[in-house]
Amino acid sequence: MSDQQPDKQPNLLFIYADQHRADAMGCAGNDVVVTPHLDRLAAEGVRFDHAWTEGPICQPARASLLTGRYPSDHGVLGNFAGDCKPEWDTFPRRLQQGGYTTASIGKTHFDMWPMGAQPGTPPPTEEWVASFGFDHVVEEFDRYVHLFDIDTPYMAFLRERGELEPYQEIVQANFRGGDGHWKGVTSPLPQKLDLTCFLADEAQQWIGRQPSDRPWFVQLSFVQPHVPLMGDPIWAEHYADAHIERVARSEPQPLGEDWAQHFTFLRKHSHSELLTDEFVLEGARQYYAMISLIDQRIGDMLELLEQRGELDNTWIVYSSDHGEMLGDHGLMAKMNFYRSSVRVPLIVRPPGGVTGRVEAAPVQALDIAATLLDAGDAPSLDGAPSRSLVPLVTGDAGAGSTRDHVASMIRMRPDLPTWHAITDGQWRATINADTGEAVELFDLDSDHDEDTNLVEDPASSDALTQLIDAVGPTIDAA
Repeated sequence: MSDQQPDKQPNLLFIYADQHRADAMGCAGNDVVVTPHLDRLAAEGVRFDHAWTEGPICQPARASLLTGRYPSDHGVLGNFAGDCKPEWDTFPRRLQQGGYTTASIGKTHFDMWPMGAQPGTPPPTEEWVASFGFDHVVEEFDRYVHLFDIDTPYMAFLRERGELEPYQEIVQANFRGGDGHWKGVTSPLPQKLDLTCFLADEAQQWIGRQPSDRPWFVQLSFVQPHVPLMGDPIWAEHYADAHIERVARSEPQPLGEDWAQHFTFLRKHSHSELLTDEFVLEGARQYYAMISLIDQRIGDMLELLEQRGELDNTWIVYSSDHGEMLGDHGLMAKMNFYRSSVRVPLIVRPPGGVTGRVEAAPVQALDIAATLLDAGDAPSLDGAPSRSLVPLVTGDAGAGSTRDHVASMIRMRPDLPTWHAITDGQWRATINADTGEAVELFDLDSDHDEDTNLVEDPASSDALTQLIDAVGPTIDAA
C-alpha cells in the first residue's frame, strides 16, 4: 500500500489533544460526534481501545509521554508536584540523535507554571522547552492563561487582528474555578481565528518549510477540547440541537476517609450542584464542537502531506493526555480513574496505511514514546518501560507483545496520598499506595459504566488480590 523508499527514514506526525475522552470519536462507536479524519486514520491504522494515561491530569501524563516512564519514576504526580527536567532522557532528544529535525507546536505543560508557581513568576520560555529536544517551538497554554499579563504567540496573533479583547472577555466570564467554568458557550471569534486553527496553521507552515532530504518530527499539541467549553461558531451551530446522551449517571459513595476526601475535592471542582442534564448537554455540545474542529484540521494536515507526496512516508499518531468526565458520575474534568477520565484515544497509522483494526489489549499512553523512536529507527530510551506498538501495527507482534496490566496514578498535593489504579482489561482497582488499602474494584466486562463497586464483595476477592499483587511489578517493570 505504500510507496515509501526503504532507505529513507519516515516522517513522524504526533497529534496530541488535551482532555479528549476516548469514546468521543466516530470510529469508537459514537454516532453523534463528527470525526471523519480520525475515522480515516483508524481505518488505515490501529485504534487501541484500552489505552490508559499514566496520570489523569495534564502534567504527569505529559511528563510520562516525554520520558516513557511512570509518574512514580519521574516524580511528577500532579500539576503542583514539580517541573519536568531538561536533563531527563526524552524521546524528542533521541529523535534528534537519530537525525530528525524536531518541532513542538502547542501546549507542552512541562512546567507547573502558573498553578504551582509564585505570583509574578514568568512562564517557561520557548528556549527552555526546546532544551527537551525540539529544534523549533511555538509554546501555547490553556486559554485561561491568555488573561494573564504575559504575551503568547496566539495572544499576539489576536491582538494584531483586533480580536484579543472580545476573546479575553468571554474567557474571563468562564474562568476556571467559577460558576461558569463548565458552562457551554460559543466563541466570539470566527473559526479561522480559533486557537486550534492557529496551531494547525503553525504546524502546516513548519512542515511546508522542511526539506525533502531530511526526516522531520512534529508534536502538534492542541489546547482543546480542554475547558472552557467553547467551540467555534460553525461547529457550535452544527451541534446546537444535537442530543448527546448522558451516561454513567450513578454518583459514587467513596469508601475510606482519604478517598472520600478526594471525591469531596472532585465534586467541588466540578461544581456538581450545577450539573443538571441541560447544563451538561450544553457543555457537551461545545466539547464536541472543539473535537470536530480538531478533526477538520487533521484533514487539512493529511491533505498537505498528500500534496507534498509525504503521506506514504509518514507515521501518524493521535492521542490525548487524559479524558473528560463530562457529567459522568456527577463529575467534570478528570483526576479519577473512571473510564471517561483515564482512557485516552490512541490511533497509530503507519506510512501507506494498513487494513484498519481495533486492538483490545491494554496499552500505556507512554508507549507512544517507544513507538515513535522505533518507527524512526532512533535510539531507545535507557531503561524506560515504554514499549513500541510498531509490531502490533505492522502485524509483526509475537507472543508477549501485549501487556497483562496497565496502571495510572495521581497525587494532588505532597501532603495527600498517592493513588494507584490498575487494570487487566476486565477488572479495575484503585489502591492507596501509601497504605495499601483498596477503595475501588469494578468488573469492566459486566459493568461498563462502573456503577457497582465490588471492593468489599467476597466473590471478587481473588480478582482484587491479583490486581494488588500486580500493581507494583507493573509500575516497576522496565
